[in-house]
Amino acid sequence: MTAKRDDRRRAAVEKQIDENLKRVYEQDATDQIPDRFLDLLKKLKDQE
Repeated sequence: MTAKRDDRRRAAVEKQIDENLKRVYEQDATDQIPDRFLDLLKKLKDQE
């Protein structure tokens, strides 16, 4: 029975890791791109 308990514990930990990674990714995806970075991209595009 300890094997089943270990499997459940491992599954719970993996689920928590997945949820935390999704939360971090969603937060980063909604952050604004800094103006400085956009300016650099524009300069590179203008050079082409």
